[in-house]
Amino acid sequence: MTFSQFLLILKARFWTVLVTLALVVAVTVGVSLVIPKEYTANTAIVVDVKSPDPVAGMVLPALIAPGYMATQVDIINSDRVAQRVVKMLKLDESPSVRQQWQEATEGKGNVNTWLAELLQKKLDVRPSRESNVINIGFRGADPKFAAAVANAFAQAYIDVNLELKVEPARQYATWFEGQVKQARAQLEKAQLALTEFTQRTGIVAAEERLDFENNKLSELSMQLSAVQAQTADSASKQKSGAKADTLAEVMQNPLLNQLKADIARLEGRLKDSNVNLGKNHPQTQRAEEELASLRSKLDAETKQVTSSIGTTLGVNRQKEQELRAAIAAQKARVLELNKTRDEINVLKRDFETAQRNYELVSVRSSQTKLESTSVQTNIAVLNAAPEPIEPSRPRMLLNAVVAVFLGIFLGVGLAFMRELANRRVRSAEDLSELIGLPLLATIPKADLPGRSFFGPKARAA
Repeated sequence: MTFSQFLLILKARFWTVLVTLALVVAVTVGVSLVIPKEYTANTAIVVDVKSPDPVAGMVLPALIAPGYMATQVDIINSDRVAQRVVKMLKLDESPSVRQQWQEATEGKGNVNTWLAELLQKKLDVRPSRESNVINIGFRGADPKFAAAVANAFAQAYIDVNLELKVEPARQYATWFEGQVKQARAQLEKAQLALTEFTQRTGIVAAEERLDFENNKLSELSMQLSAVQAQTADSASKQKSGAKADTLAEVMQNPLLNQLKADIARLEGRLKDSNVNLGKNHPQTQRAEEELASLRSKLDAETKQVTSSIGTTLGVNRQKEQELRAAIAAQKARVLELNKTRDEINVLKRDFETAQRNYELVSVRSSQTKLESTSVQTNIAVLNAAPEPIEPSRPRMLLNAVVAVFLGIFLGVGLAFMRELANRRVRSAEDLSELIGLPLLATIPKADLPGRSFFGPKARAA
């Protein structure tokens, strides 16, 4: 079908298209005038996802998750929020509402659930595309009621959001309270065990006591080394068989040195006396007696000094044995003190671990208690819903425009259906297609006077 054939069909079926268009527009306008008017009240709430939590002091990861805003929209559309709106507005207490519920459900189910479902059907929740604002719209026949319900949904959502945050915190607070008692009992038990052990051992500062005992052991070891050196020296002197005059004790003894000096001086006098007076002279004889006495005294003192070396050796050996016993006892004491220190350290670590656990649980318990009593939320009403003035439905202009396009479409379709049911020859192309023969010539249509496309021409007066 060519475009000219299409225009000829529309020209021939013009009244069909016109009547169909008029009927569709008239029906649409009539229905729009008959159906009850609806008013839409809109409120806006803002969700703050950047401010830190007032209790935790940090931005929670869940607030910046991609699905957080979608979750908030689902919460607004939930039955819990709708039923809270019913309670807030006391719709379930209205006798007329209860009568409607009885007629609609025959008393089956719950009136709150029924009302919540009715409210949800007229609720429109839309999050903003690039912001944290959520728009809540509610349609109703009464503009005042629509505004009240929209604002009630915003407040109910804030309350439910706070409950969803507080309820888990209350459960955690109860659980943490039991954990705090258990941690306190473990801390007291560890502290009591450490106190009893320190009282039983009498050790308060194990490290200081151990340092003191180690220093004492070192001193005993040094004393033993010194005594061993003296014993070895005395033993070597006693076994060497050296002359008494060559011993250091003898050579360094001041009394023996004095006696040796006196003997030397007396020998000099005796020699002079022998030369001058003779051997038989009384003075010479007296000098010899004094010299013999000095030598006897020197020998006695020398023997006493040499004998003291053996005595010193015995004393040193006895002292060495005593020091070895003292060192062995000190080592045992140090080892026992090390064992005691290890036990004290274990008890201290148990006490410190129990104390850290108690502090951590106490801090977490205090935080959950604060969260369970929190009255703050990250949601606020941005714009409260005012009472709408103009109805949102029906939209007369939009319905009329849609009716015009729909009427034209239906009219054109109906015209083509009538044309197909009763095919007419309206052009040379139609005749050529109908008989299947080529068209040789066409005779122009005579333009009759007094007629036009729409009917007889009006005669001039």
